[in-house]
Amino acid sequence: MLYCIADLHLSEKSGKPMDVFGSRWNRYREKLIERWKETVTDSDTVVVPGDISWGLTLDDALPDLKLISALPGKKILMKGNHDYWWQSISKIRRALEECGADSISLLQNGASTVGNYVICGCRGWYSDSQKAPKNADFNKVCLREAMRAELSISAGEKASEGKEILFFCHFPVIFGDFANRPLLEVIERHGIKKVYYGHIHGVYGIPQVVCKNGISYTIISADYLNFRPMMIGTDT
Repeated sequence: MLYCIADLHLSEKSGKPMDVFGSRWNRYREKLIERWKETVTDSDTVVVPGDISWGLTLDDALPDLKLISALPGKKILMKGNHDYWWQSISKIRRALEECGADSISLLQNGASTVGNYVICGCRGWYSDSQKAPKNADFNKVCLREAMRAELSISAGEKASEGKEILFFCHFPVIFGDFANRPLLEVIERHGIKKVYYGHIHGVYGIPQVVCKNGISYTIISADYLNFRPMMIGTDT
């Protein structure tokens, strides 16, 4: 089976609390581990699109990555805006190999096939100054992420062989009246029908799935899912 969950925000070494973002985050580490083990088996795959660890360096993040690796299933990790430790992907892969975290793979500028699905995606970004961090070069970063989406989806199309392409990003592509136009253009041009995103916290009254122009957008932030990985499909 294929599952997904974003925004684990683990902090085995940094000790950063998350309960400041609401009571749902109380004991979130314990809830995540317990519910993951209740839901996922070793034959399953879980996509985790970003905000994996609060570690500022790879050494800081390694305890979190080891924890994830020890959980059931294969994991496909992607970068989020708080994953400052994610710099050199070759260095991360080498560190994972050295510590025996062989249930983890990294997705960046490429695609991964899981049964009858092809997993594509990018981090995404803000696309207007009111939502972006101060002093950020939004246009440059937004266009770069759209390029990464193009690379990922193109790689997925080459490997698809009729399999369904699913797109994951950390930031929402659309949210209310907000739309990341460069990224949306890539998704629509390639005919992607299912998009999954995280990043949004504490807004539990919103619909989990929003459909626009024939595309479904599903929020999979860990707190929204109450820290239980969400099943996408069984035909894997």
